Amino acid sequence: MKGKDPKSNLDHSECANLILPLREALEILSGKWKLPIIMSLSFGKKRFKEIAEEIPGITDKMLSKELKDLEKIQLIERTVIDSFPPGVEYSITKHGKSLEKVIHELTQWAVSHYQKNHSDSIT
Repeated sequence: MKGKDPKSNLDHSECANLILPLREALEILSGKWKLPIIMSLSFGKKRFKEIAEEIPGITDKMLSKELKDLEKIQLIERTVIDSFPPGVEYSITKHGKSLEKVIHELTQWAVSHYQKNHSDSIT
């Protein structure tokens, strides 16, 4: 069925063109750790162990991998601190900050969804 969707005023080909970038975004942010790491860093610069402590269940190996992936796609940056012993600090980039509104909205939905589906176990 071709043509405009009366509900959204989008042509079906326009819809298909929007789906491609959405799929890429979901691929980039896939997994259960990337968004929590970005959220953690949205509260300020942190060292590796500080991030690990804020994200229950993540292993050091997985955190290291995810930090490298996020750095590669320029959502976070890694800074070597000139100290003894040398340290490393991670921070969110301007590009990463552009996800803050999306993460906030997703978190609000997640809290609401959790409460709706676990209301019987809260009392």
